[in-house]
Amino acid sequence: MAFSTPAWSNDNRWPGVWAAVALWLLVWSPPSPAESEFAVRAVESYLSGKVHHLDAEIDYSLTPEVLEALQNGVPLNMEVRIEVYRDRWWWDEDIAALTQRYRVQYHALTERYLVENLNSGAPETYTSLPAALRALGRIRRLPLLDENLLEPGETYRARMRVELDNEALPAPLRPLAYLSSHWRLGSEWYDWSLTD
Repeated sequence: MAFSTPAWSNDNRWPGVWAAVALWLLVWSPPSPAESEFAVRAVESYLSGKVHHLDAEIDYSLTPEVLEALQNGVPLNMEVRIEVYRDRWWWDEDIAALTQRYRVQYHALTERYLVENLNSGAPETYTSLPAALRALGRIRRLPLLDENLLEPGETYRARMRVELDNEALPAPLRPLAYLSSHWRLGSEWYDWSLTD
């Protein structure tokens, strides 16, 4: 009976594996926290009539790679996710979830930035990127939840986070966005009490 041992030196798979590792190391480099973080800075929720609304302030910091794409006409879509849940000691009960989508885009011909609420279709234009990002990060009177969905005497909380929607990028950019940490932009969850 004959036994054979693998001949690693003759295996043609290894050059491809090492090339893939080298490409990953070339593309992946952690962005500095100051460049890459989106941050939900403040949220205030309030009852108006029978509907809970919220106001929020979000900071958007773009990496140089994302900023360059925006300046070259690539639209950037942001997703704001909001979840309402009942706070329980054994597990939280999900009550409602809401996603708001926004787009910022630079138009070279007019030298203006367009900020659009994709849920309502309301567009606004700005002459500078800081002004556009400030407007993008200011949410006002967003209807969140009908009061009738909440049981009296229960404790309810909400959380919000925002991220760049890489799925909405043009197809040629998506592989780069999946591989590069410079394109994975998002915030931590911001949690607050909906009912005190």
